Amino acid sequence: MPFLSRRKPNEIAEAAAALYRDVVEKARRPEWYREGNVPDTVDGRFDMVALMLSLLLLRLETIEGRSSHRLGVLLTERFVDDMDSSLRTIGIGDMAIGKQVGRTLSALGGRLGAYRDAFRQGTGLRRALNRNVYRGEADAETLEWMAERVREEVLRLGQISDQAFLSGEAA
Repeated sequence: MPFLSRRKPNEIAEAAAALYRDVVEKARRPEWYREGNVPDTVDGRFDMVALMLSLLLLRLETIEGRSSHRLGVLLTERFVDDMDSSLRTIGIGDMAIGKQVGRTLSALGGRLGAYRDAFRQGTGLRRALNRNVYRGEADAETLEWMAERVREEVLRLGQISDQAFLSGEAA
């Protein structure tokens, strides 16, 4: 455990960059939008980034120490920077950016809480996905497909050693 807490700040920042790239890459996979019926819209893509980031942050919560906490903070900061940039790209002005970024951060927090509760209780994952990814409009088959893929990702993340995870190796 002490080794994990002795990471240099630049190592943690590099790990956060690698992990966030992985989040975005996973969120952009075509199967989410084809087989998973996630709307291929700004909102749909946001929902997938928020989902993949939430799963990563939940995995980080299982690792004790300052490095894991710092990595979680840096991942969230990368998310905020990404959302800020994306909002500017679609034409949101400076006066509204802060409010919009605040809303997206709040949305991430809500989703993270919903997914955390679903996994702790062992139930409610489909309900959380339906609300947060599909806005309450998914059919049972779509929800089961998505829930199965999410469970697979959680299992995959759980198989990565803490040391590798803190080094940014979650791909």
